[in-house]
Amino acid sequence: RCALSIPDHGKDPLLVRTIKGEEHERPPVWMMRQAGRYMKVYQDLVKKHPSFRERSENTDLSVEITLQPYHAFKPDGVILFSDILTPLTGMNIGFDIEEKAGPVIASPIRTMDRVKEIKPLDPDAACPFVGEALRILRNEVDPDTAILGFVGAPFTLATYIVEGGSSRDYTVIKNMMFQEPEVLHALLSSLAESIADYVRYQADNGAQMVQIFDSWAANLTPADFEMFAMPYIKQIVASVKETHPDLPVTLYIFGSGGLLERMATFGGDCLSVDWTVDMVDARKRIGSVAPGLAVQGNMDPCVLFTDKETIYRHVDEIIEKAGGLSSNHVFNLGHGVMQKTPEENVAHFFEAVRTAHQR
Repeated sequence: RCALSIPDHGKDPLLVRTIKGEEHERPPVWMMRQAGRYMKVYQDLVKKHPSFRERSENTDLSVEITLQPYHAFKPDGVILFSDILTPLTGMNIGFDIEEKAGPVIASPIRTMDRVKEIKPLDPDAACPFVGEALRILRNEVDPDTAILGFVGAPFTLATYIVEGGSSRDYTVIKNMMFQEPEVLHALLSSLAESIADYVRYQADNGAQMVQIFDSWAANLTPADFEMFAMPYIKQIVASVKETHPDLPVTLYIFGSGGLLERMATFGGDCLSVDWTVDMVDARKRIGSVAPGLAVQGNMDPCVLFTDKETIYRHVDEIIEKAGGLSSNHVFNLGHGVMQKTPEENVAHFFEAVRTAHQR
């Protein structure tokens, strides 16, 4: 199965062309968390396969789940069903994902000795199912649909590794940051090298854009963000760009309104903005630091609980604020699609963006 070749259609898909600033007639659209809990077909599959790790680490299941929203809604980007923690086992960091509690790291890393036990990631040995799934997906979708990969950024991964799971206030990792910064820097540096290799691995196996999630980095002060999050994002992007200069890389941080100018220097191609920033302001602020950087976002996911007319109105407003139909804007929500979102409204959302140039 690994022998599956990656098809070359001679032309980049719409999403890639848009990020690169090439000509297009409407924004491409996809949704964070577009495969998953709000879809009935997914809920039915979960009954047969209750383990999240099985669903995300079995090639056939991962492919099937990834393609569920593709078959239902035909998004322009199809993001692999996986998790940011998936590569950790290959780095000698054990984890599990419990249905209710979420990620659990039974043996948190809080000392320099433990940091030294982390191994460099060999993605092909540790998570071959990721490469296999990406190759299959490239052969399953039409040429104008982009296959998207993703990784967690070092700081966000470190919050789980140090805290032992999800956290509300990040007291343990912040205490390490304030009192033993050398331990945290060693951990972040080790993660950055492996995650750069993981991005390359995804690209080599068919990912046409990779999104970096530093989901929890906005919990830092701007000064701490510049010290403990940003350098490692930049390290990953610079390393990847040396070997894969044409791979579009997007950065997303939840609640990042106070950090946009700092984020804009990350060295990649697209910034994903949440709904707490007006897209006009986001364009101005990002453009003041990195003219030409593409943007992604930024509809409030709660709009998808309304009705067709309201969804269409919000879509049209955001497209206009982002610079119009042919600007370098990838349409997305400002965060992941929420549980219990009506599927017919998700269909309206995709249809609204897909037909925006016809209104």
